Amino acid sequence: MVDQIAIPCVLMRGGTSKGPYFRRTDMPADPAARDRLLLAVMGSPDIRQIDGIGGADTLTSKVAIVGPSCREGVDVDYMFAQVAVDRALVDTNPSCGNMLSGVGPFAIETGMVRAGDGETRVVIYDENTGSRIEAVVQTAGGRVVYGGDARIDGVPGAAAPVQLNFMDIVGSKTGNLLPTGKLIETIDGVEVTLIDVAVPMMIFRAADLGKTGYESAAELDADKQFFARMEAMRLEAGRRMGLGDVTGKVIPKTAMIAAPAKDGTVSARYFVPHKAHAAFAVTGGLCVASCTMLAGSVSDSVAVRPEGDRCTVEIEHPSGSLEIALMLNTSGPLLNIVRGGILRSARKLMAGEVFVPATVLG
Repeated sequence: MVDQIAIPCVLMRGGTSKGPYFRRTDMPADPAARDRLLLAVMGSPDIRQIDGIGGADTLTSKVAIVGPSCREGVDVDYMFAQVAVDRALVDTNPSCGNMLSGVGPFAIETGMVRAGDGETRVVIYDENTGSRIEAVVQTAGGRVVYGGDARIDGVPGAAAPVQLNFMDIVGSKTGNLLPTGKLIETIDGVEVTLIDVAVPMMIFRAADLGKTGYESAAELDADKQFFARMEAMRLEAGRRMGLGDVTGKVIPKTAMIAAPAKDGTVSARYFVPHKAHAAFAVTGGLCVASCTMLAGSVSDSVAVRPEGDRCTVEIEHPSGSLEIALMLNTSGPLLNIVRGGILRSARKLMAGEVFVPATVLG
């Protein structure tokens, strides 16, 4: 009698996140069965995830599912799944740009894409957002190169760079840059900008909720009253953005911004959404960067706005900073974000099989 099932996977660090990467063909086709399987893989619900491979943190309880694409001009399709740590919940509504960093290397490692000489360009279709991303992966001798001198805040040491170029990112879930049609909304007496670039977000000024914008993640997590008020605002933001009742869901995400403390464009803290991010999400970075370029938004009084149709926005966060390269079209009545680029890195940590109880699949 077989009491455990083995599923091939590769455990990878993607950007500042970590989790297993699976081939689509190794996952159940039924979404409910897939979710049961992923909960068992990660060991949820349990705050330690002791009976699975999850890291007992939202940043290390993430999953990437990858398969060859049938779409013209696209190499692979990518689905991201956020597995809750303490709840039996798998959320495939948002995407994760950090886990996306490992998709190109994983596709090459598993033979979905053939490695080029020097670097390999992998075009990825993000199923969560309906967008395309070009990943430029360092390769040599038909293999992925992981060693290099690229450094990203939130990850110790250096590694080979993975350049991500995001396309089709405006209106990822709502279909519009400004889902309500307004640059400023007022929720619970607080001015917010509701914006959808790579991920729907509610962005507000830190001072408007009694914060400096320079707090550590631990300091913010300890303020339960702050989170309760922000969550009530987030629920109303979701309703106004046309996302319905977002109770228990992770989008829209939230961020608070303040004037830069150093030489960056803006200081920001990102929430996931019920906990402060130790660094900053890639998709959230694209959205906050776009907000800083949007005249009339909540960023007007705090951000040092760069000029030009090609610019770099530097977001200061608890672990350092995140640089977003934007290509804009400013010729129309409203800002159009054509493309967003970011430098990340990834590393293969382990390859093999993960085991789950056979009862998971019935």
